[in-house]
Amino acid sequence: MALSFTCSASISTQHQARVNFKSNKGLEDVRNLIKTVGVPSITCSPVKSLQNGNWVKLICGASFEDVVDIRNLSLVYTLAGVDCIDCAADVSVVNAVNEGIDAAIEILPLRRPWVMISVNDDEDLHFRKAEFDPEDCPLDCSKPCERVCPADAISLEAQNSTTQLSFHTNAPGAFKGGVLTERCYGCGRCIPVCPYDKIRVTSYIREAATTSELLKRNDVDAVEIHTTGRQIAPFKELWDGLADSIKYLRLAAVSLPDIGEATVSSMKDMYSVMEPDLCCFNLWQLDGRPMSGDIGRGATRESIAFALRLAAIKDRPHGFLQLAGGTNAHTVDGLKKVGLFQTTSFHRNSRDEILTGTSSSVHAIIGGVAYGGYARKIVGRILSNMQSQHGIASMEDYPDHLLQALREALSIVGTVKSFPISNSLIAMS
Repeated sequence: MALSFTCSASISTQHQARVNFKSNKGLEDVRNLIKTVGVPSITCSPVKSLQNGNWVKLICGASFEDVVDIRNLSLVYTLAGVDCIDCAADVSVVNAVNEGIDAAIEILPLRRPWVMISVNDDEDLHFRKAEFDPEDCPLDCSKPCERVCPADAISLEAQNSTTQLSFHTNAPGAFKGGVLTERCYGCGRCIPVCPYDKIRVTSYIREAATTSELLKRNDVDAVEIHTTGRQIAPFKELWDGLADSIKYLRLAAVSLPDIGEATVSSMKDMYSVMEPDLCCFNLWQLDGRPMSGDIGRGATRESIAFALRLAAIKDRPHGFLQLAGGTNAHTVDGLKKVGLFQTTSFHRNSRDEILTGTSSSVHAIIGGVAYGGYARKIVGRILSNMQSQHGIASMEDYPDHLLQALREALSIVGTVKSFPISNSLIAMS
């Protein structure tokens, strides 16, 4: 389902035309902003961030495969100091993430965030695509699907595009377009708003063998398994398929929803499957409100409630805890209100101390926060504006847009990293 072209091929012409971009005045403003804010990722490792409780992960989307946007998102959020970038388990997508990271490091020598790929052990909301035949749509349809799509993945206008649509139609008097499959990440918002019930979804499962080969690359650091937590058999089958590649990783994560009283017992069952092969850190992603991407305070309540409940359980299985699902600009405030933001607990002789070579330490109860739809949305507006003016482009070629995008990214990363946002960003706006 990924694009057939690579990110480098699509934007290489502009790179060739650029002359010594390091001396560009606009990029100097970008560097100065990072230095003023004090982004610590020149020296602070992702593991240290997890231990300190200020780990930040960008979720590009397990099904989002627009390599141009992914490349630019990775550039912006690397500059903003994220610790990890999570993406689809697809070669072209992984390449795009690493191209974005490389471009950021060329602007300023930051340490590399970890690159994580996401897979699933069964049907999952994060691994599906919407589709419909625009030829079936009545011409008087008001196209609510197009308006509600947060990824701009639906187009019912005649267009000249090099990207692959789910349907091509040229019938006179009919809509053209459909779903841009590489942009759709399966949120499902288009389904209930269709007045004619024309939209359906296709689910898929990433192949373990293909994923295992990706994990052996030297530019992939982590894997995340999305699971419902209700059945151990499909989880074990997937883990067994990945087992010989786990030794290449720095982190193995499991993303699961809150399933009530069964949550901890399910986590213990999964950890017992993982433990014999684990030679890296492990993390539990608490997916409070999957696929929301909303901006209101209510969107993040479920993820905070999930974290609060798990943090109180002493015999939960080993591993860092990290929030996701509904996370946004209000998440850190919510964690502070319940006393979980960078609150620490004492650990003695745990697996993490064995891996880091220490005998005991104080770790944050909640390692950090992952931002998905919200993080893509606040930077995506600027990406769309840039592309409407200049077409498909590398963001560093347009430093004014990059500077705007970086300010947006810092506004969310900084809530976890505790950057002095109010002084540096507002003064420069």
